[in-house]
Amino acid sequence: MDIKVSHAAAELRRFGLLSCTGDEAREFLHAQLTSDVSALQPDRARFAGWCSAKGRLLASLLVVPHAGGFFLQLSRDIAPATAKRLSMFILRAKAKLADVSEEWAQIGLWGPQATVRLAALGFETPAADLAITHAGDAHAVRVADQRFVLLAPAAQRGRFLEALGDGGEEAWALEEIRAGRPHVVQATQDQFVPQMVNLERLGAVDFHKGCYPGQEIVARTQYRGILKRRMARARIAAPAAPGNDLYADNLPGQASGMVVNAARTPEGLTELLAVVQISSLESASAIRLGAADGPQLELLSLPYAA
Repeated sequence: MDIKVSHAAAELRRFGLLSCTGDEAREFLHAQLTSDVSALQPDRARFAGWCSAKGRLLASLLVVPHAGGFFLQLSRDIAPATAKRLSMFILRAKAKLADVSEEWAQIGLWGPQATVRLAALGFETPAADLAITHAGDAHAVRVADQRFVLLAPAAQRGRFLEALGDGGEEAWALEEIRAGRPHVVQATQDQFVPQMVNLERLGAVDFHKGCYPGQEIVARTQYRGILKRRMARARIAAPAAPGNDLYADNLPGQASGMVVNAARTPEGLTELLAVVQISSLESASAIRLGAADGPQLELLSLPYAA
């Protein structure tokens, strides 16, 4: 049984923010990311991935259109390097990429009172998942039912936090895990093809768009049935961190999985997302953290189809 967290707002300091602007920003991002940016409407956000040439995720992103271009929300520990590396592909395109993590406040808002609190800040409630509304220069993105990401200029941080409070970012991390949304961090860069972490189930991969880095491998994984690992949700009575190895009883002698994200519950347990062997899931094999005799994961359901 899931444990409800006690707070409903948190400043998201673990996330960075890039801004891509210029006349050809849309075309540039469409050619780099796994999702369709070319048709992205100004009132809609989209999940996406950015892959290496080998089809492995270098970043997982929330793409948010704004008046001058697009914001890219990603893990803060990879934001500077991602901005630098992604900029290398701009070449002659009329686009500019900048790390604006310090220029914008990011706040997560969730729970039954979220829409009321949005209205108090001047936002209309976004009508559908990934819809965007605005209050002055600030943006509200509905990432799921009763869950919103707010982006506001840094000068407004104090006003937003005073109105909403800050219950701690671990509570938001727990909400993201329960939603089955993975975040690539430094410890897990270049480890997973998008389908391993269920990005196609979150609408973050478009299999009909043109080429992007790693597209051939991502498509082959999808259509040739060669995926051997999938992301699952679990709980454990021990600390865990992204990049921790996992071991399955049906595959002795080797690490066969990896923790993607983890967060502590108020009761001191850890909930996590983990990429594991499909054969281990299908055989109901015990999956253990850190070693072949490590603590066993209790598998939990994901909120979308397996």
